[in-house]
Amino acid sequence: MSFGIYIHIPYCVQRCTYCDFATYEQSKIQPPEEYGKLLFEEIRQRHRYFQAQQLHSLYFGGGTPSLIAPEIIVSLIHELAKYGFTIGPETEATIEINPYTITEQKLETYLKAGINRFSVGAQTFDNRLLKMVKREHNAQQTLDTLALLRRFNLNFNFDILFALPHQTLDGLKKDVEIALQQGASHISPYCLTIPENHILSQGRPLEEEQIEMFQVLDESLQSAGFYPYEISNYSLQQRESKHNLLYWTDQPYWGIGLSAHSYSKNSPWGTRFWNLSSMNTYQVQIESRMGEKFDRPAQHLPENQLEELAKHQALTDFCHTSLRLMRGLDISTMCAKFFNSSSLPESLHSILTTLENRKLLEPNEIGWALSRQGVLVSNQVFAAFTFLEGEIC
Repeated sequence: MSFGIYIHIPYCVQRCTYCDFATYEQSKIQPPEEYGKLLFEEIRQRHRYFQAQQLHSLYFGGGTPSLIAPEIIVSLIHELAKYGFTIGPETEATIEINPYTITEQKLETYLKAGINRFSVGAQTFDNRLLKMVKREHNAQQTLDTLALLRRFNLNFNFDILFALPHQTLDGLKKDVEIALQQGASHISPYCLTIPENHILSQGRPLEEEQIEMFQVLDESLQSAGFYPYEISNYSLQQRESKHNLLYWTDQPYWGIGLSAHSYSKNSPWGTRFWNLSSMNTYQVQIESRMGEKFDRPAQHLPENQLEELAKHQALTDFCHTSLRLMRGLDISTMCAKFFNSSSLPESLHSILTTLENRKLLEPNEIGWALSRQGVLVSNQVFAAFTFLEGEIC
């Protein structure tokens, strides 16, 4: 069983127009040094939740982790190691960076601490679109950052955002062309997802154009040797994100910091727990138990911050996360975990065959996976695998 840790760094120069993560402009909350102290205290209080071990993955996300002093990042790695959560040669240690926040000196500090993968918030190489969504960097800064990562021969990912207002298919093709020239081993294309009344909802490409944009991305990336191992993630062979795969393969993980979520397998069907998304309430909760240590989240977290999963909830999660992966549902694993059997219940088999007949699922060597059409309407497939208590189980 693999295990990873996520640490949330909520600081940004400016919040992007489309962002719905728990992030803050850096001048509007406490200094990073003070937030770091809360993270150290959370580690001290909760490290007994999980067995100490060498990490499969460590991920610093945000926000913009590269915005704060790299010494804080290094000290967090050392604090985890004090309690036995170490990184080694096989650990994937990732930090999210934004182009205008990285320097060669910062990069060298990260590398010395064991960080070996970088995720760059590129989004687009169109300066007009970057400005529209309030990204602080410009295209040249992105290219300069990617050149720096190449010079150090580093493993890096970057995101491409599509279906932006007034974005054209030709513009997206240009973004993909530039992206493929930059030496990334992993590219994550995301369709802009916002409420109908959002400021960015005006002028967006029509649904048919959005589908065409996705098809252009998919064909271009696969032609260049990137394969879609997950709905929104493409990589070169052996360069999949280990940390992302933890979430999608039913493995435990510990989320540290503001709004971070965790998953433990120390209960019959698993336990999910999470931190508060308000900085003030998160700080009060951590500081109110200063110096204490706990063996499990139920000892001190309120009911609205944890959930011991029932069987139907765990089955729903298993199906949803498995179907996000292009390899799909592993039927033998599912049968062994949930039904203590080598065969599926008839009602579940009926769902699978119905979706296969609708050309949304297709059989493979381990079970069923999303078809090309199924990827485009994956929410319909996930809805079919959302189970109520007493259903299927």
